[in-house]
Amino acid sequence: MNERVVFEHDEATRFIVGTVGSPGERAFYIQVRSNVGITTVAVEKSQAVALSERLRELLTEVRRSKLASLDELGLAPVIDNDGLEFPIDEEFKAGVMGISWDPDSQRVSIEIQSIAEGEFTELISDDEDLADIDDPPDLLRLTVRLNQVKGFCDRAEKIVKSGRQVCPFCGLPIDSTGHLCPRANGYRR
Repeated sequence: MNERVVFEHDEATRFIVGTVGSPGERAFYIQVRSNVGITTVAVEKSQAVALSERLRELLTEVRRSKLASLDELGLAPVIDNDGLEFPIDEEFKAGVMGISWDPDSQRVSIEIQSIAEGEFTELISDDEDLADIDDPPDLLRLTVRLNQVKGFCDRAEKIVKSGRQVCPFCGLPIDSTGHLCPRANGYRR
């Protein structure tokens, strides 16, 4: 039985999404830094978008339900426009993700589980659930403040929009050489 590797970043000082490569061929990463070091996880573009959307929903719900202190809600977003820290040592490819709000610590908890054999479709947080699993999926666990979450979401939106242009007719991405537009009966646009 292999041991599960858990990357713990309590009170992360940096939580960003970044890319390597040119539009259309970019690799997306989530990078977390804390006093224990740096962890980099590969994600799909759609996963970065989904995580950002869910975090924005969490922010809205925390604000609407008055679950956070006014001091915490009033903090300006952490603006981090620096690139990914190199060298990029990808720990794993992201699979299942989970987020939660802890009203006691006033922090957002994020867990990202690796893709693993056995088609894990649920997040496994507790080690006792892993007793019968031969090769358990690795896990990145971090906590961040609300203003870091705001900054993450702003950056994720900016990075996703900086990709390839979208065809105004069909909505598909346009490569540098153009693309065969289905709405133009296959003619190049």
